[in-house]
Amino acid sequence: MSGDSAPINLTNHFLIAMPGVEDAIFSKSVVYVCEHGPRGAMGLVINKPADIALSALFDKVDLPLSRPDLAASPVFQGGPVQIERGFVLHEPIFSEIDKPEQSIYASTLTIPGGLEMTTSKDVLEALSTGSGPRKLLVSLGYSAWAEGQLESELGENSWLTVDADQSIIFDTPVDQRYDKALSLLGLQAWMLSTQVGHA
Repeated sequence: MSGDSAPINLTNHFLIAMPGVEDAIFSKSVVYVCEHGPRGAMGLVINKPADIALSALFDKVDLPLSRPDLAASPVFQGGPVQIERGFVLHEPIFSEIDKPEQSIYASTLTIPGGLEMTTSKDVLEALSTGSGPRKLLVSLGYSAWAEGQLESELGENSWLTVDADQSIIFDTPVDQRYDKALSLLGLQAWMLSTQVGHA
């Protein structure tokens, strides 16, 4: 194999932490990659709840939450960068008059083949009126990798990668998301032991 392999693009993939990753946020984490390119990568950890519920977050920003289905949902620790800022990962939403590739929110990253990530308050305002995305995950902070950093961590076997499955983000209980993401690769956590086993 030549050293000039094509650059990998892990947008709309999961990064699944290997057992050797011991960082508090990233240990046993599943990260949804929102963007990955030559300048680096960014994503949101989808299985590390912060100790705040969505209803409490809405109280903090002085908005009512008119979606009883979401009130008890946890807010997640999306990563160590900008932890005071909210990131809403959600199904694509389009208005009737917009082109399909254009979100109705002011500041939204459309993830090719996947979801949308909105950072503008208008998505919260939509939820406060009882509308907004049906399925969503709200995180404080995000995860970021500088140019070449994620590729280097992949080379050190810090992460497994697999195409993202939206049902794991939105429909799987939080404590099962790591195992469920591993199962997409046909793996179970015990198979990843850092110790070599003896028969």
